[in-house]
Amino acid sequence: MRIIKIIFLFTAIISLTSCASGYKIIEPKTINYVSSNENNGVKLEYKYDLLNKKYTDKEVKKGVKLVAIKLTNNSNQDLMFGREIKLTYENGNEIFIMENDKVFSTLKQKSAYHLFYLLLTPINLTLINSNGSSSSIPIGLGLGPLLSGMNIVKASLANKKFKNELMESDMYGSLIKEGETKYGLIGIKANTFDSLKLKIEDLQ
Repeated sequence: MRIIKIIFLFTAIISLTSCASGYKIIEPKTINYVSSNENNGVKLEYKYDLLNKKYTDKEVKKGVKLVAIKLTNNSNQDLMFGREIKLTYENGNEIFIMENDKVFSTLKQKSAYHLFYLLLTPINLTLINSNGSSSSIPIGLGLGPLLSGMNIVKASLANKKFKNELMESDMYGSLIKEGETKYGLIGIKANTFDSLKLKIEDLQ
């Protein structure tokens, strides 16, 4: 009976510690892009569905989509993403591109949420001895703070990786020179995976 309870305890611990999720590096340069659009010598390739676990849940909840994009400028002049190069949907409506620091603050995991594990502190494990007597072990005193700390650390490390990649892959306002290809990540306010199109303005 004691062994069964201990096994149950460790199973519960594993389940609880999976609450916070890690962050899987995206690396826009390594993606196999399957969607594309071309306009006036500029080619857009893009991919949705980049995030995992808790970050995917936040995308759905907040109505934000993270998109990896690849822009190739085969026109005869340098162009800036966000000025001459813009994105629209199929119906022509221009897409609102969020600042990447806003994307991060919207989709990041909330570390403080895991303080709720401290509610496990009063839990005791009761063991029945062979002679019929029982003993109680205050496992919650260690379990609550342990689970809380582990999940906070895991969420914080994942958020740090997420933020670093967003900042390093920020495309908005980037100058894409003639003949150059650039990769990046953008966040858009959207609830669906609609097709993206290029809108090129003010070509001379």
